[in-house]
Amino acid sequence: MDLLRRLETRKAINIKIGEARVAIAEQEEANAAVTPDNAIGRISRMDAMYNKQVNEGTLQRARERLAKLEYVLGKIDEPGFGQCDFCHQPIQPARLVAMPESTICVRCATRSSGL
Repeated sequence: MDLLRRLETRKAINIKIGEARVAIAEQEEANAAVTPDNAIGRISRMDAMYNKQVNEGTLQRARERLAKLEYVLGKIDEPGFGQCDFCHQPIQPARLVAMPESTICVRCATRSSGL
């Protein structure tokens, strides 16, 4: 990967890390516990508990993505960064900008998903 693409990818990763941190903060706030002393009805409480479960899943995925992005940022200057783990060909630059945590190219990702 040439220097310009590496810089563009580093910038994209840093932007996505910032977005992930904001998303995590928002999900943590939205995931506040539903207290029993809160004066809402039984159905509303059940709805709030369901929403809390959905938010917990979203929060977990956001944390996992942040961890992947931070890991990739630490690997960006290593030889082989930007090469597919399977076919060892360069990962498309647009894929790295859109999904910098990608470690496989579109072709191999399509093959592995069975599409």
